[in-house]
Amino acid sequence: MFNLNRKLAKSFRCGLITAGSAIALLSIIGCTAQSQPESTTPSQSESTTAAQPEEETDTPSSPTTTAQADSTNDGTNPDFQNVTVLDNLEHPWGIVWLPDGSMLITERPGRVRIAREDVLDPTPIAGVPDLFAENQGGLLDIALHPRFVENRLVYFTYSHGTNDANRTRIARATFDGSTLNNWNVIFEVSQPKPRGQHFGSRLVWLPDGTLLASIGDGGNPPIELNGELIRQQAQNIGSHFGKVLRLNDDGSVPSDNPFVADANAEPEVWSYGHRNIQGLAFNSLTNQVWATEHGSRGGDEVNRVSAGENYGWPVATHSREYSGGLISPEQSLPGMIDPKVIWTPSIAPSGLAIYTGDRFPEWQGDLFAGGLVSQDIRRIEIDESGNVVNEESIAIGQRVRDVRQGPDGLLYVLTDEPNGQLIRLTPISE
Repeated sequence: MFNLNRKLAKSFRCGLITAGSAIALLSIIGCTAQSQPESTTPSQSESTTAAQPEEETDTPSSPTTTAQADSTNDGTNPDFQNVTVLDNLEHPWGIVWLPDGSMLITERPGRVRIAREDVLDPTPIAGVPDLFAENQGGLLDIALHPRFVENRLVYFTYSHGTNDANRTRIARATFDGSTLNNWNVIFEVSQPKPRGQHFGSRLVWLPDGTLLASIGDGGNPPIELNGELIRQQAQNIGSHFGKVLRLNDDGSVPSDNPFVADANAEPEVWSYGHRNIQGLAFNSLTNQVWATEHGSRGGDEVNRVSAGENYGWPVATHSREYSGGLISPEQSLPGMIDPKVIWTPSIAPSGLAIYTGDRFPEWQGDLFAGGLVSQDIRRIEIDESGNVVNEESIAIGQRVRDVRQGPDGLLYVLTDEPNGQLIRLTPISE
């Protein structure tokens, strides 16, 4: 368990008087190491511009090391450095480690890459089918089955269809060390949507062997479904849009899902009222699920997510329309869960890790949230009750798409660039 006394002492130095989330938010605003320019259009936040293919090469770049200066370091934080492990990745989205230490990395245009001993294989892994790779869509997250050593199953989220009608899918395939075989779609969103926005979509395994998956709300105005703005579906438990879903490993519905007995609900729904979650993680130290969620022109959120709960979007939100008006006059409503952190201006959060390793003992239990617009990682300290007590910025200088803890106990960062990188945070003392 992480050192609560250290965390509370630091929170008092930052002016935090209580662990209540509203006061914590005010303190975080004052303690954040740097502010970022506000997003004014979707393309400045979660969207990305179309990328030109980058030439792939079998000659890896030499790792480069940059000293990491932390202007908020009060003597209790470790000294560390950013080490570039890989480059020549085209808009990488997710990463997993195989039992032998090699890495599988998804690239949004539709490729799976493998790196062995920090050397990127120039040939993509075969077996990925055609997909819809436009705007925010493409090949997205990746996760290994908890019993991968036995069954060799790898899980993927991706967008499928056309610009006029597309859906988020979840598929699994067996990996034999060189090829993905038996690609099988185990879930797809029940309703198609137009345009290339808000697919989600992160995957997280729970200790009981069930799988959580985030699904976006379908997109920004003027995108509609059934005669109303599609984002309203986030409040409809009869829709998959704007939800966290819970599935068995074969895509079937767990019998104890919160709405499984409701004839008007999609039985996969686990939580709802979300806009577009691109950071999702399970805290094994506290048995809590955490998520980071894109807002609209501000109002990005960090939430502690629980089964059956409503997280407000779009009827209770700190976000605003990209045109500048209010989305809702309400920021909090009875029966809806308030966020633990609100980011205005937007950082455009993507990727979330909860540190449980021993290489940075000072960071145990902390959340690490990537920022696309802010081009940094936000280290978020939480206490044993799940309240936020401090936030600090770790500069990366590129759009951060994913943050993961590796099997070596170090933190790894994927950057969302045409020439994306895998960066490792390493203690300077080593």
